[in-house]
Amino acid sequence: MTDKSFKIASQFIEALPHSRALGMRLTALEPGAAEITMPYDDRLIGDPETGVIHGGAVSALMDTCGGAAVMSHPDATHGTATIDLRIDYMRAAVPGQAITARAECYHVTRSVAFVRAWAMDDDRDNPVAAATGAFTVERG
Repeated sequence: MTDKSFKIASQFIEALPHSRALGMRLTALEPGAAEITMPYDDRLIGDPETGVIHGGAVSALMDTCGGAAVMSHPDATHGTATIDLRIDYMRAAVPGQAITARAECYHVTRSVAFVRAWAMDDDRDNPVAAATGAFTVERG
């Protein structure tokens, strides 16, 4: 992707109120793939005893990343919305570590795009969560 495409996608994600509130930042963008990082934040803790980030914040990160992957796909879209997102939580993210989601749009039909995504903390070999999703394809 061009620097201009990356800049436009970054500005779009940073303009979304929920993304801004969660501190999301686009860290990579390729045709049909995106990576977004969310810093650790005490306000997102789901278990005060352990300091583990709430699964809803991880879900929002993976959903946003999936949408960015769809919008960057060459056969896709000017906009998108989530139709379905299934998330399998595999382990708790390590408290204090940022969480990074990577999503890949692997198939686009006339009206639906299909995505796979992973969320990781510093241990890139042991995902926090994995997701599959379907997103609308809005053509211009």
